[in-house]
Amino acid sequence: MDRARNGDEFHQPLLTEQKTKDKAKAEVIKDEDEEEKDLTRRVLIESKKLWVIVGPSIISRVASYSMNIITQAFAGHLGDVELAAISIANTVIVGFNFGLLLGMASALETLCGQAFGAKQHHMLGIYMQRSWIVLFLCCFLLLPFYVFATPLLKVLGQPDDVAEMSGVVAVWMIPLHFSFAFQFPLQRFLQSQLKTNVLAYVSFVSLGVNVLTSWLFVNVFDWGVVGASIALDISWWVTVFGLYGYTVLGGCPLTWTGFSMQAFSGLWDFLKLSAASGVMLCLENWYYRILILMTGYLQNATLAVDALSVCMSINGWEMMIPMAFLAATGVRVANELGAGNGKGAKFATKVSVVQSTIIGLVFCVIILILRDKVALIFTSSSDVLREVDRLSYLLGITILLNSVQPVLSGVAIGSGWQATVAYVNIACYYVVGLPLGFLMGWVFDLGVGGIWGGMIFGGTFVQTVILAILTIRSDWEKEAQTAKQRVEKWGGDQVEQ
Repeated sequence: MDRARNGDEFHQPLLTEQKTKDKAKAEVIKDEDEEEKDLTRRVLIESKKLWVIVGPSIISRVASYSMNIITQAFAGHLGDVELAAISIANTVIVGFNFGLLLGMASALETLCGQAFGAKQHHMLGIYMQRSWIVLFLCCFLLLPFYVFATPLLKVLGQPDDVAEMSGVVAVWMIPLHFSFAFQFPLQRFLQSQLKTNVLAYVSFVSLGVNVLTSWLFVNVFDWGVVGASIALDISWWVTVFGLYGYTVLGGCPLTWTGFSMQAFSGLWDFLKLSAASGVMLCLENWYYRILILMTGYLQNATLAVDALSVCMSINGWEMMIPMAFLAATGVRVANELGAGNGKGAKFATKVSVVQSTIIGLVFCVIILILRDKVALIFTSSSDVLREVDRLSYLLGITILLNSVQPVLSGVAIGSGWQATVAYVNIACYYVVGLPLGFLMGWVFDLGVGGIWGGMIFGGTFVQTVILAILTIRSDWEKEAQTAKQRVEKWGGDQVEQ
């Protein structure tokens, strides 16, 4: 009996210790489950906030992109020269200025996003008016590109008949050019306060107007390329008036309080931030346009340009998704930093990068699976189909990289790093990417694949890695403090509590 009692006494501490360990383990498992549930809940909440912007942004961007495609389609039925004239005027002349003005307007994503997060609502309307002034004046400075389009295109090696007609089209697209000065700030003003559904609705109306007016002016009135240009002008101005009407007729009661003389103050500082934003984004926009121009100097250039144009068209359609993520990430990061929530900005970045990358990976796999069929949408030429099949691997890689890089650019815009990223873009694209593309295309005689591959790996890949490093190493609490100082500096008032 005594021996049994002693045995029980001996094992009792061991049993107690085991129970304690089991209890601690159960508590750890419970904590991990709670953390996992909490993480899932946070991801769902952030995803909802993100897709409130991403969804309508995709719709509005696809609609805007489709207006250009529809205009080119109507011009294509007029003749080859007319199609080339509309395409070149749109891609080279309008595209050059579009990239610069779009980039300049992205300064509003920083200022409006952070001010909205800081509840400085009244300043959003002031910022938008400043952007209108700056972009409108810049439109006048860029007018020579339209007025002297014909001699410029001749210098770039375009045939005389195409250059002459492109010059006529460019002049008729000057109203379209000035619409950018008002539309881009309106879009960013509304995005920053999550009023994105109106962007999709107005874009759909504009797309319908574009189809109707293109048919009316080209097929009924027989105005040719001039009619196609006027139809595009009208469509873009419908977007401007639609967004403006929503803003001033009660859609934004907190952020639009009417026109103010305060919009004319601080214009120089606003211009500097806008210029940095413009350089940052337009360098990316011009990069792939330069790729097409470089390809035009290869042997058998017609086949190379046709195949590359098909690939760029596919990439352009898919690019609407990561560009929507760029806008959404910029808004989310700016909102969180403006509210002083550095951890929230970091978490928003992670969610956006992961989701955009997954979508990019899906499209990359689809392209690789259907690599010999994707060009059938655009052409039935066996030579072009074969060349697109050969280039499809580069297209897949480009789509995958472009699912990450724009999101990181959105982080930079939301955080106000435009000037830094502008230097990164210059170095990656024009110091590394272009020379490497030239080297692989001509020196190593790898043709269009060499040019494109060199520009992808030398430019886009290196830029993505650098932006990722900048983002990972960021001190988000410090960024939140910087955002607070920026809001106070630009707003002139203390942040509302």
